Amino acid sequence: MKKLMILGGSRYAIPVIKSAHELGIKVITCDYLPDNIAHKYSDEYCNVSVIDKDMVLEIAQEKMIDGIISFACDPGVVSAAYVAEKMGLPFQGSYEAVSILQDKGLFRNFLQENGFNCPKAKRYISKEEAIKDAVEFKWPVIVKPTDSAGSKGVTKVENIEALGIAIEEAKKYSHNKAFIIEEFLSFKGYHSSTDVFTINGEIKFITFSDQLFDSNALNPYTPSLIIWPTTMERKNQIYLSKEIQRLMNLLGMRTGIYNIETCVATDDKPYIMEVSPRGGGCKIAELQKYAFGVDLIEEEVRSAVGMPLFDIKHSNCDGCWCEMVIHADNDSEGVFDRLIIDDRIKDKYIKELDISINKGDIVYPFSGANASIGDVFFRFENRGELEEVMGNITEYIKIVTE
Repeated sequence: MKKLMILGGSRYAIPVIKSAHELGIKVITCDYLPDNIAHKYSDEYCNVSVIDKDMVLEIAQEKMIDGIISFACDPGVVSAAYVAEKMGLPFQGSYEAVSILQDKGLFRNFLQENGFNCPKAKRYISKEEAIKDAVEFKWPVIVKPTDSAGSKGVTKVENIEALGIAIEEAKKYSHNKAFIIEEFLSFKGYHSSTDVFTINGEIKFITFSDQLFDSNALNPYTPSLIIWPTTMERKNQIYLSKEIQRLMNLLGMRTGIYNIETCVATDDKPYIMEVSPRGGGCKIAELQKYAFGVDLIEEEVRSAVGMPLFDIKHSNCDGCWCEMVIHADNDSEGVFDRLIIDDRIKDKYIKELDISINKGDIVYPFSGANASIGDVFFRFENRGELEEVMGNITEYIKIVTE
């Protein structure tokens, strides 16, 4: 029986575990949080920090695994690449290439050096050095941890006086205590976040989405809605697809899934913002299976343990799909009681509902993906129908707290 090691134990790993089991694969999950939900579904759990690559390697060798992934778990991706390289296992790319993709500062440098559209950005460890360089940037700027995901520790800064506080916030969420300062890009249309798949470095499935943010959330840069198909102009989709393929070629990427974020800015330039060799959070691959009929999770599991892949092809989106991250308003913090969904939308539009907290759990303001209450998938016939329902969603879905 083949053995697959999954780094991370969040609910986003559960469909990966289920897919592996359907293929007859034993699953070992790893992180330092034994109460994480995914460990209840795996065959074995190992208590180890996913960022301790040498300890993860030691356990992987002891367990004689056949594959390793870090699905929707950003901190574990570099360790997974490291273990794969040391053990000669399949992975999306080399340890060196993955290390570049997973560090926002190194990635921005790579983009700039290779002629990609890229906002002015610089990587720092010293707060004092960053503040000294502040006059070099056009304001406002975004301050981000270099190695964190889910929009944790991300702050838009309007003036130099507020920079120090933003840097401390970024360092709080950075595993290596590094951060970047990046000139703020205003979007033309919407940001895009999707899961993409390559075989031998060639893109076989790519799509773009409309990713919306809740401006009233505690962290207004945490995604709250993702919609397919996108409204991005076709010419920009073509440009970005070619640029992403060029990036894959330059880094010598191989086979597997990637979560890719892009945008078109008000300067009319398309930008590659992030490329991470893992499945995205927010259940993106699961929704794309509904919308496009392509099971990227199964393909990723097959790739990780060296099983044959299916013929992955792009297809048109079946209707208009929307994934909503259910989250509390800033003034609704309390103890979760229940979720009320209006019958007018329940059967007609909702295709899947996943509540990630239980009655009695604390509901927190929406500061990052880890503060969500759950996810809901909607299907509409067209964009107009979607906008009519989602524009009044607070009437249809209500979070009840005590």
